[in-house]
Amino acid sequence: MAIDPKFSEPGGNVPEFSVAEISQHVRNTIETNFSRVSVRGEASGVSVPRSGHVYLKLVQDQHQLDAVIWRGRARSLGIVPQDGVEYLATGKLTAYSGKSNYQLSVDKLEAAGEGALLARLEKLKAELQAEGLFDAERKQGLPTLPSVIGVVSSPGGAVIRDILHVLHDRFPRHVLLWPVAAQGPSCADEVARAIRGFNALDPNGVIPRPDLLIVARGGGSVEDLAGFSDGIVVRAAAMSSIPLISAVGHETDTPLIDLAADQRAPTPSVAAEKAVPARRILATRLSSLEARLTASLTGKTENRRQRLRDLTRGLPRLETLFAFPAQRLDHAAQSLTSNMRSRCQENELRLARLTARLRQPEIIAVSQKRYAALAGRHHLRLVQQSVQSAQMQMTRVSDKLPTAGHGLVLVRRQRLAEMERLLESLSYTQTLKRGYAVIKSDDRLIDSSIRARQQTHLAIEFFDGRVNVDVIHDD
Repeated sequence: MAIDPKFSEPGGNVPEFSVAEISQHVRNTIETNFSRVSVRGEASGVSVPRSGHVYLKLVQDQHQLDAVIWRGRARSLGIVPQDGVEYLATGKLTAYSGKSNYQLSVDKLEAAGEGALLARLEKLKAELQAEGLFDAERKQGLPTLPSVIGVVSSPGGAVIRDILHVLHDRFPRHVLLWPVAAQGPSCADEVARAIRGFNALDPNGVIPRPDLLIVARGGGSVEDLAGFSDGIVVRAAAMSSIPLISAVGHETDTPLIDLAADQRAPTPSVAAEKAVPARRILATRLSSLEARLTASLTGKTENRRQRLRDLTRGLPRLETLFAFPAQRLDHAAQSLTSNMRSRCQENELRLARLTARLRQPEIIAVSQKRYAALAGRHHLRLVQQSVQSAQMQMTRVSDKLPTAGHGLVLVRRQRLAEMERLLESLSYTQTLKRGYAVIKSDDRLIDSSIRARQQTHLAIEFFDGRVNVDVIHDD
């Protein structure tokens, strides 16, 4: 640091300064050498008093730098620093003489490192939430016992081994692994493609379509898990028609796929436990239910059997049931026989009385003859009436026949005259009267000069007659 000569004394004496001079000189030195700098550090002790200015410290290891964002600049930045987030602050380094310290006057602030990533994730989370991808109504229930489980994970890590081990212990299932990169620039695309690929499988195809999906990865930093927070992965998980369990990172990690998945598991092993029930527990429960069902059926059967025995005791004996109906049947049979005899005697007496009232056979024969004669005369009268009616009808028709025939002849005659007039108007003789002629040879029509030159005799027909001419050929 250069010292102004006016402050130097000859003979090597220590220069003397006032407090104001030292403060001003330090301030000038700092502002001259650090007119504009960018400083990276973690925000700490952020405070916003009523004045509207923002005060904070930028911390790195054991070092710290005071910083201030003036009220006007804080409004234009559109960002409020958060404790524990790493920022890249740009501004002017200046000294504050009131406390003999220096500070950074910030005019630009942006998240850096993991803090920047967290900020981007928060922004993306808000966008995806606005699309409704995290809504509880979209969540699907998990199948009780899936036949096929699809796993999206790295093939070489401990994740797939943990999942297979848990499934083997609890309830072995058919597992399909879709290998993907668990981190790096290709992670998001491969995971999204795997989820969509499992959903696109034909249920009846050679490769069976899974009933449940598990997207799994071990723990790591926020940067390592960033691929599972990418928008294409979150959308693929939300649109999956197959129920999906997210098991990415440790319990404290929350990538965005956890919010879109149907269920979240803190570890891949827990995801496998959620996927299938424990076979031993399930068998024990089934045995218990079977025992309860058997006991219930046995008890109900015994109760019904006892109830039937009780009801049987209250029923009358079989002999008692049939005794009174049999007695009534005997009385009815006796009454029927007596009534039939009485009716037969009454009918015999009535028949005798009717027979006595009948006439003698001779009288009946005379009556039959008289009836035949009357019937013959009646039939003759009907025939005469029919003939007279027919004669009258023929007379009426014959009276109308001349008038109808005359009218029909008149109509046909008018129609014939109209057709003659039409024929005459269409005849070619009318055309001949306008100065045209028809040329023929042996009654065949000649319609061109070439054919006319080939003839020796022609007949020219006019409207009032025919003229025969000889054809002269030019040599």
